[in-house]
Amino acid sequence: MSFRNLLGALGLTMICLAQAAFAGPDSVNVNAADAETLASVLDGVGLARAQAIVEYRKANGSFQDVYDLANVKGIGDRTIELNEDRIRLTD
Repeated sequence: MSFRNLLGALGLTMICLAQAAFAGPDSVNVNAADAETLASVLDGVGLARAQAIVEYRKANGSFQDVYDLANVKGIGDRTIELNEDRIRLTD
């Protein structure tokens, strides 16, 4: 491997590490997270919808199934499907 290739590989490795460090969590416990965390992790869920999730949880208790999130106004099955790998119900 040439020095130039080595530097390129090292640079790519550093970029990947930086992205991982700033990417934040890759999943979220919808039964424990605050609205800001929900909004930052879940695709298609802004702060208003995230706050609706928190309010629904306070009023109705913990979500037992990821598709229970569809009971929250503004959260549909498609949003859940897009985020299914990111949604946790426990820690």
